[in-house]
Order: sequence, then structure tokens, then C-alpha cells
Amino acid sequence: MTTSQMSDAELAGQPAAYWTGVAYEALIAFTRARQAEKGYTQPQFWLLRNLSAHDLSPDGAGMTVPELRKAMASYIRPEDDLAAEAAVLVERGWLRRDDEERLWLTEAGEEARGRLARNAPAIRAALHEGIDDADYITALKVLRQLIRNAGAAAG
Repeated sequence: MTTSQMSDAELAGQPAAYWTGVAYEALIAFTRARQAEKGYTQPQFWLLRNLSAHDLSPDGAGMTVPELRKAMASYIRPEDDLAAEAAVLVERGWLRRDDEERLWLTEAGEEARGRLARNAPAIRAALHEGIDDADYITALKVLRQLIRNAGAAAG
């Protein structure tokens, strides 16, 4: 029996950890596939964002790969190779590396970050198709409560 054939009572008994894991993997795979179609990877976009004073960096200062890995610890995946991803961005001229191995966003990199960021609304729209905002908000509230019930910070 598929979940679409289950009653509400049967669905209520399903393990949240299983379904959140399935959802996480599916959402990441979808997002990364759409980004790959546009010629970049999610870790590359994160590198640009973390080095931009117009995004996640408070001051636009350069960072080493280990510093960037630490900054991205809550969302980077084990298979993400930031050193290799950064090397691609250096080759593209979007990042530069100084004598202390710090990576800095170039003007071309800032322009690229802005272009890549414009892809996010279409990805979100595709993922949210058929889901109204009220249902989405309810789902997030439920997930946050599950997180709190598990003894973790829900953000």
C-alpha cells in the first residue's frame, strides 16, 4: 500500500524521521539537479554567498577552505569537496586566492552570485507547486515542534 492509499490514521502512525529523511534527500537532489542544469553546484553557490558582503559574509573578508567549511557546517553534505569546488571558481575568475590561502570574491564572482541567486525562486516555485502557503506554514510549525520535542533547538 502506498502512502496515497493510507488513511489519515495510518499516516498519523508513520515515523516522522523516515519521512523527513526522504524529503531532505529528494529536495536536495531536485535543487542540485536544477542548479547543475544552469552550470553550477550548490557548494559553489554557498562559497560565493559566504564570501559576499552582500549576502552571508558580514564584511566580505576572505576565508580559508577550513573556515568556510566551519561556516557551512550546518548545511554542507559529507560528499561536498569545498577545496575542489573553490578551485573551479578560481579557474572561472569568480574567486581569487591570496598568499595565505584565503579565498576572496571577485567582482565577476559577485555578479555571478547575483545571477545564480535569481534561479532560487523558480526552484522554490517548482517544489511548492500544489502546496498553499497555509499548508506549508503548518508543516514547518509541526516540524519545529517535533524538533523541540526531540530536545533540540528549532531555530
